[in-house]
Amino acid sequence: MPYLDLHADPIDLTAALVDIPSVSQDEALIADAVELALREQTIGFEVIRSGNAVLARTSLGLPSRVMLAGHLDTVPIADNVPSRREVNSPEGDVLHGCGTVDMKSGDAVFLHLAATIEELAHDLTLVFYDCEEIAAKYNGLGRIERDLPDWLRADVAVLGEPSGGFIEAGCQGTLRVRLTTTGTRAHSARSWLGDNAIHKFGPLLQRLSEYEARSVDIDGCVYREGLSAVRISGGVAGNVVPDAAEVDVNFRFAPDRSTSQAVEHVREVVDGLGLGFEVTDSSAGALPGLSAPAAAELIAAAGGQVRAKYGWTDVSRFAALGIPAVNYGPGDPNLAHKRDERVPVQQITDVTAVLRGYLGN
Repeated sequence: MPYLDLHADPIDLTAALVDIPSVSQDEALIADAVELALREQTIGFEVIRSGNAVLARTSLGLPSRVMLAGHLDTVPIADNVPSRREVNSPEGDVLHGCGTVDMKSGDAVFLHLAATIEELAHDLTLVFYDCEEIAAKYNGLGRIERDLPDWLRADVAVLGEPSGGFIEAGCQGTLRVRLTTTGTRAHSARSWLGDNAIHKFGPLLQRLSEYEARSVDIDGCVYREGLSAVRISGGVAGNVVPDAAEVDVNFRFAPDRSTSQAVEHVREVVDGLGLGFEVTDSSAGALPGLSAPAAAELIAAAGGQVRAKYGWTDVSRFAALGIPAVNYGPGDPNLAHKRDERVPVQQITDVTAVLRGYLGN
């Protein structure tokens, strides 16, 4: 079994985690290593296993509880394991490898702090879970919520997703709607005998191109919404007027809207166009909750470096449980899943220092 030294520099610990292949649904080896390290190298933590997830917590009776959560899995490896450190790159000192950004550097920071903070200011819960990078039905957090709900109780949750060293609060919600039209099929040489279903989307595309996205400030974080056509399909042959067509529209909405309110908004935008309307996917957003005392302390520890999260992450799951949650971890999220995934090592050091100041007494 690979050995993880939780007292090592978190940069080196990141490299050790990256060097353990852990593609989704193949996390047993890394979960074994994390479990053993937590059991042997931390003091005062209860440690349990749930499938290929590892959980640990203190019960010191402190006034507040902070949850640190990170997934152990990665997307498929792209010739980028084992890790490789490049000291003199154009970007400075960087660590290359699958998961350096998403999100083994965040995991390394959490593991290192659990083993090295001598006196905690908050009780601490660690959740290292499986299968985040694939369909939501496999996500280990869902299993933990069903089987071990008391482990998902905290005053604030920090998800170690890459955020460039900024605290990214809450997250947008996402909604996908399929809009459909019908017409009459005909030979394209005699198009006047038909009714072109694709052409009927002209007014819709015009409305979408002219759509003015709403921006909303919540707890000092500005979330900008977006409504976009992301797929269009129709037609059966190059000489046939199509009698059916469909457009998929994606609405990224601010977390002050519920999913039902987001659906109603899209209905209002397309009202009067005579289109079929089907919701194909939806996930609620997460409010930042930065006014909660434990969250406010974290913002202060980070020197006020906070911004809205654009995109959806598992903080939404914590928000649904009534836990204020933020994304905070090393790495540029734009580099996640890429063949040349890499993280500036200084960000690992900086995030470690901020969280040490926040979690330590």
